[in-house]
Amino acid sequence: MRNSDRSVAAAPKARAKATAAAQSTAHDPVHAVTAALAPAADEIDADGAERERAGIQSVEVGFALLQALALADGPLMLRDVAQAAQMSAAKAHRYLVSFQRLGLVAQDTATARYDLGPQALHLGLAALRRIDAVTLARQRLPQWREHIGHTVALAVWGNLGPTIVHWAEPLRPVAVHLRLGDVMPLLTSATGRCFAAHLPPAQSQALLAAELRQWQQREKLDPAFVATSGVPTDAGRAQALLSEVRQRGLARVVDTLLPGIAGFCAPVFDASGHLVLGVVSMGPTGHFDARWAGPVAQALLAAAHGLTADLGGSVAPGAPPGPGER
Repeated sequence: MRNSDRSVAAAPKARAKATAAAQSTAHDPVHAVTAALAPAADEIDADGAERERAGIQSVEVGFALLQALALADGPLMLRDVAQAAQMSAAKAHRYLVSFQRLGLVAQDTATARYDLGPQALHLGLAALRRIDAVTLARQRLPQWREHIGHTVALAVWGNLGPTIVHWAEPLRPVAVHLRLGDVMPLLTSATGRCFAAHLPPAQSQALLAAELRQWQQREKLDPAFVATSGVPTDAGRAQALLSEVRQRGLARVVDTLLPGIAGFCAPVFDASGHLVLGVVSMGPTGHFDARWAGPVAQALLAAAHGLTADLGGSVAPGAPPGPGER
C-alpha cells in the first residue's frame, strides 16, 4: 500500500480513537488526564505511530499550568493562568478540567479562580519526605567549593553539638586543623554560632551555658585576651551576638576559633522551618575574604538559600551590610 493510501486509512482510526477518548473522560478521571496529555490526531504520522516528541511536549504543556499556579501568590483567573503558561485560554481550560478531575487543580465556584488541589499537596509532601538534606548538600559540595574557592564543609547537630560531617577542600588544600566528626564550639566558631542562633533555645541552652562559664573563668585569668577576642562572657552579650547572626543570615568568625583562620556558616532550613544543617566555608585570613558583603559570604548565602528552597523551606533576607562595613 502506498503512503498516501495508508494516510487515508489511518484517518478514520484516529478519529475513532479521539471520539472514544472523549466519551470515556466523563467516567474515568485517570483516562481524562491521559487523554488531555496525549497527542492530537493531527500529530499522528502516516504509519499511525505517535511521535515520542509530541507526547513529551504535551506533558510539558500541562506542567506549565501547574507551575504557574505553584508560583502564583494566590488563586488565578483562567486568563491569568493561561497567560502565565503562555497558551490560549481555551487550550488551558481543557488541561485544567482534566487536572480538576484528578484533584491536581481546584476551582473556587464563587470566584471561578483556579488553585492547586489536594492531590498536588499530597505529591509535594511525598516528595519532601523522600528528600535527604545532607545527601543533596553533599552532591553540591564540589560545585560550591569550585565557586567559592575555599574549603566548604557541612555540619549537623549531633549529640554533643554541631558536628562536621562532610568536607571538600580546594585544589590547593590549606591546613585548617579540623577533621570529620569534630564538634564545633558554640561561641567561638561560625558553625556553633549559626546553630545556637537558629535552634530552639532548649536544644542548645545547656551547652551555651557551659561555654559561658568557661569563658568567664578565662576572663579572670586573662582579661585582656578575652576582651580582644570578641567572645561574649555573659548571657546578654551572647544573645546579642546570636541576634546579629539571625539578622545577617549567616555567622562569621575571624581569628577566633583558630589563629589565622576566618570562616562563615550559613543555615539551611527544611519545609517546616527547622534548621537541618549548616554550610561552612573557611580559609586563611590572608586569602579569605571575610567581608559581610564579599564574594565568599554572598556565594555561601546563595548556596544555602538554594538548598533551602529545594527542601521546600524559606528564609528571611539578611540585613545588608552598612556603608563601608566589613
